[in-house]
Amino acid sequence: MTISEKVAYLKGLSEGLNLDTEKSKEGKLISVMIGILEELAMSVEDLEENSLALGEEIDVLSDDLADVESVVFDEDEDEDEDYDDDWFEVECPTCGEELVIDDEALAAGEVECPSCGSRFSMELTDDEEEEPEEE
Repeated sequence: MTISEKVAYLKGLSEGLNLDTEKSKEGKLISVMIGILEELAMSVEDLEENSLALGEEIDVLSDDLADVESVVFDEDEDEDEDYDDDWFEVECPTCGEELVIDDEALAAGEVECPSCGSRFSMELTDDEEEEPEEE
């Protein structure tokens, strides 16, 4: 039984008692209270309907967000792969700040640290040692 149905039942009971809502103070009071209960019951039902509608909207938005996340995170993985190929991390010899430089800065041979402003040279070397050829 919903709240509106319970209030309607209560209203029916009060009408069945033949309360004088015009002259009797108690009858007026009960009539006003039942009117307030009817308004509250309608408000509660509206809130319940809105709550269900909002829940459905949240489900739709959650699904959309999951789609967006999958696209964004897939792109991040691709960008990380590009980052490894075109960018290098080096440490500033003056302040120790980690710098990310690209191929062009590496080819120029000199880098300026954005943190401390010092400039330092860089040489392009192969970190892997060459193995001697076997004859």
